[in-house]
Amino acid sequence: MNRGHRELLGPGRLVLNVRDRPGPPALRFETADPGRLLLRQGDRPVLLGRSVGEGCCPELHLHRLDGYRSPLPPLRSSAMRSSVNWPHQYARWLEEADGTPLRDGRWELARRTGFPPGIWTEDFVRDWPGGRLALYCGGGWHGVVPLRRLSAPDAARVKAYRKHARDGTLAPVLLWWVAFLDGWVILDGHDRAVAALAEDRTPECVELGRVPDEEEWRRAAEEVTEAHEHRMQGLAAHADDPDAGRQRATVERAYGETIASLPYGVPPTGFLALPGGAAAWDELAARVMFQFPRD
Repeated sequence: MNRGHRELLGPGRLVLNVRDRPGPPALRFETADPGRLLLRQGDRPVLLGRSVGEGCCPELHLHRLDGYRSPLPPLRSSAMRSSVNWPHQYARWLEEADGTPLRDGRWELARRTGFPPGIWTEDFVRDWPGGRLALYCGGGWHGVVPLRRLSAPDAARVKAYRKHARDGTLAPVLLWWVAFLDGWVILDGHDRAVAALAEDRTPECVELGRVPDEEEWRRAAEEVTEAHEHRMQGLAAHADDPDAGRQRATVERAYGETIASLPYGVPPTGFLALPGGAAAWDELAARVMFQFPRD
């Protein structure tokens, strides 16, 4: 397999340039109007969603199906106690795996150890198979969606992971940042997340997310630079203003920060049209609801 070029951004962060995956990714979101959503892994549906409610703040009703498969191999205890660089290791495994969201383009993998309040508590979807996400006005939610049923905190595997959590050797959970949710789904590490939470710890994670391709961010940089130059010309016309120096410094600093961030911004989540459209989604939902009528 041809490995993608890596942009090394420090010990816990890298960008993987994926090539030779031009087709739809194996793990992908598909949509149909009005407000229907499907997450598919290969040919297998793993999540159904539908927007419910009027106005700018609808709810997204979810139903997950059994059958999701992690793209990572099982983790041995000895590996977790080693000095492995997890973002790099996960990048290698993802390149070799089926069932991932990877497609051609730039993908960032970065360690994440801190989260805003509520992400792993009230906004961690523990219910199975259903769930309701209260979207913010304009979209987004900011929480974590598991893709399989969570184990009990006293399950044998979770108990083994809890010891690793106490020892500080628990491998990070692999999260996929989904821009339209303004939140994450768990790709690997459901039991590790449960173990960390059972030990009153925030799960340490590796976050996978799309970042702009070079052509895209360079085009944005040209637009930002043009606007910046126009702004600086305006300031130069008032060079005798006693506050001009401070204003120039502020504008230059903001420009530099913006340019530096462009290669690592978050583009919108890519959607594919659901084959068969709304009728296909409704047929699948009807079969699911026959099995789980309370959802």
